[in-house]
Amino acid sequence: MAATKVVHYSASDLRRELSYRNKIWAQTRPHEVSYGSVPCYLFQESEGQHGNFLAAAYRAIRDDSDWSLRLAKAYSAGKRIPRSWERQRRELDCGNSSDALLMNIFCYPGVLELPRVCALLGIDHGIHPHFGFKPGTPLIHPRTGRTGVDRTEIDMCLGSLLVEAKLTETGFQTAPIAHVQRYVHFDDLFDADELEIENGIVQSYQLIRGVLAAHSLERRFLVLCDARRADLIEKWFRIQRAVRHCDLRHRLALLSWQELAAVLPDTLQRFLRDKYGISPA
Repeated sequence: MAATKVVHYSASDLRRELSYRNKIWAQTRPHEVSYGSVPCYLFQESEGQHGNFLAAAYRAIRDDSDWSLRLAKAYSAGKRIPRSWERQRRELDCGNSSDALLMNIFCYPGVLELPRVCALLGIDHGIHPHFGFKPGTPLIHPRTGRTGVDRTEIDMCLGSLLVEAKLTETGFQTAPIAHVQRYVHFDDLFDADELEIENGIVQSYQLIRGVLAAHSLERRFLVLCDARRADLIEKWFRIQRAVRHCDLRHRLALLSWQELAAVLPDTLQRFLRDKYGISPA
């Protein structure tokens, strides 16, 4: 049997793919289109439904007071939309939003009761997702010695599992090395020689932050991304190699949207295939 060819996409490749798919998806759904050679589609709510969400998932989000707060997250590129001054656009309106993709799956009724989903994620049945989780990772100022906590959000918490989700993002953010060294356990947990550092700037800051949060809370940390994004996958493996302690490395994992799709209900599988080009691995 011939091996299946793996197609590798850059961030821009995947944005073009999603732009094309969202153009088709938008034909029967209220939407706006951004300026640019690769337009982004922003969907709108109409009659209790939202073009960027499966109907059942959107109803569940609206019915949950914590989940519905996530819908208010502002869209950072709103100025690229025609008549941008008329109203504020939201992050989860965007057809490229990894947050919207995450919530379409994990807010879909009954998904976290499915044995195959729970087994794949290593979680108990029926856990209630927490989106925009703030772990409170310990910080210390190197000059003053003052302590504090980092309240920067992690995309989702499922019990003992912290999840960082990516789709068309170019990477995992950067930060000055001095900023990263404020974390109490950074020097103990990471071999700095294994990290990507250039001119005092550290790559993959979000991943480092997630690993530190997992250590602080004694939880696991999972990166969820598209299997076509070999660049993101390699960045995650490099961070894993930089972790000094094997017990912490064992709590770090990678999962693709394609692998997750394989254990999801048929309705979700069709949605992921048509809107995102994500088919079961």
